[in-house]
Amino acid sequence: MFEEQNAQWGLVHAFVLDGQGGAESISRESLQGLQLTAEQSLWLHWDRSHPLARRWLRENSGLSEFACDLLLEESTRPRMVVLPNDELLLFLRGVNLNPGAVPEDMVSVRIFAAAQRIISLRLRPMRATEELIEQWAKGSGPKVASEVMLYLAEHLTNKVDPLVAELAERVDEQEEHLDNNERFRPDPDLMLQVRRRAAGLRRFLAPQRDIYAQLVRSRMPWFVEDDADYWNELNNRLTRYLEELELIRERIGLVLESESRRQGERTSRTMYLLGITTGFFLPLSFITGLLGMNVNGIPGDETPWGFPIACLLILGVAGFQLWLFRRLRWL
Repeated sequence: MFEEQNAQWGLVHAFVLDGQGGAESISRESLQGLQLTAEQSLWLHWDRSHPLARRWLRENSGLSEFACDLLLEESTRPRMVVLPNDELLLFLRGVNLNPGAVPEDMVSVRIFAAAQRIISLRLRPMRATEELIEQWAKGSGPKVASEVMLYLAEHLTNKVDPLVAELAERVDEQEEHLDNNERFRPDPDLMLQVRRRAAGLRRFLAPQRDIYAQLVRSRMPWFVEDDADYWNELNNRLTRYLEELELIRERIGLVLESESRRQGERTSRTMYLLGITTGFFLPLSFITGLLGMNVNGIPGDETPWGFPIACLLILGVAGFQLWLFRRLRWL
């Protein structure tokens, strides 16, 4: 019921964390005058395309105009902005798993984080939020604001692994066929598509890795004691994904280079055989052309052995050419 009411205002989810792993959904009207205890935290998840959500953020959120401008920017890249009073803005990207979407067309989540408050904004639906609510329903979800932020980042990072594995698997198939079959020709369109997808992922994952490294060093007072270890783990995982994407790009280059080399060898072999064939038949063509001139006839045409002798002479020339080509190792 609360979710239906909230959706009319652009508020996708609103939960008060109890500090024990559970959370209670609240309506938008409850935000007015809401008082949190020391153990509680507030998480608000808005649809930033909704006009009322943008209006609430500027007029009722209590955030500075600078922070609101950054959160409502039309386009942005992964980054972290530290604000006064131990607050921060976090801009993250994740794989787009919505039906019919291109995975590397990544979804964006923009987060304002403070000691007892998390405000997140999205443009397209995110599975991370649904799984987060399921964890709270089981009583095993994030307990404080910093853990909510960490959970969202971890979920976005987890979804990268299957996509990177899929790209690597496509390159594996092409390499395997190339090694096992000399006549196999890799699909250049597929290889270029994989390279473009890998480049698209690197565009956002590289700065996001730097953000995780900054969060390891930026120990906010309201961070849980072991948060830095988890941020460091996310940093290491993104580093591994980036290294795998770089390796994929190099492997694609090797596959295309190998195919180009094979194509060059096939072309050279074809031209070589064509040259040999031309050289083999050129003397024979000369002889047949000479004997086919409209004159009195071939030498010895007055005898019954003239034609067989001419044929034997031509065969002799052909045999000599064959011997000579083999002697010179042209055949």
